[in-house]
Formats: sequence, C-alpha cells, structure tokens
Amino acid sequence: MANNYTSELTQFLNQYKSDHPDTEARQFAGRARLWDKELDPELQEGFRAARVPQDPYVYYQKA
Repeated sequence: MANNYTSELTQFLNQYKSDHPDTEARQFAGRARLWDKELDPELQEGFRAARVPQDPYVYYQKA
C-alpha cells in the first residue's frame, strides 16, 4: 500500500475531529464516568465472600 494512502474511514474521522475538537475530551470524560473507578478493597472482599457457588447445569431442577 502506498504511504500517502488514507482510507475513507480515516479521512472521515480526521475531518470529524477537526470539526469537533472536543471529541477526545468527551471520550475521556465518558470513560472516566463508566470505567475508571477506584475500588474499595474491603467492599470487594465482601462481594467475594457473599458469592454463592452456581450449579454446573442451572436449568436442571433438583427434586
């Protein structure tokens, strides 16, 4: 492939980012809101302790 080739998708994304300069900031804010969280180790340990083991075949009813 030639070094000066850019796909239509890349051209679209570059144009979109130049038209909307706040795109990356909004992406980082969305990621921080949903994924970048500090986890409380004590709370996580409580979740692990409260976990109930699941049967291998959950649809089978024990009589």
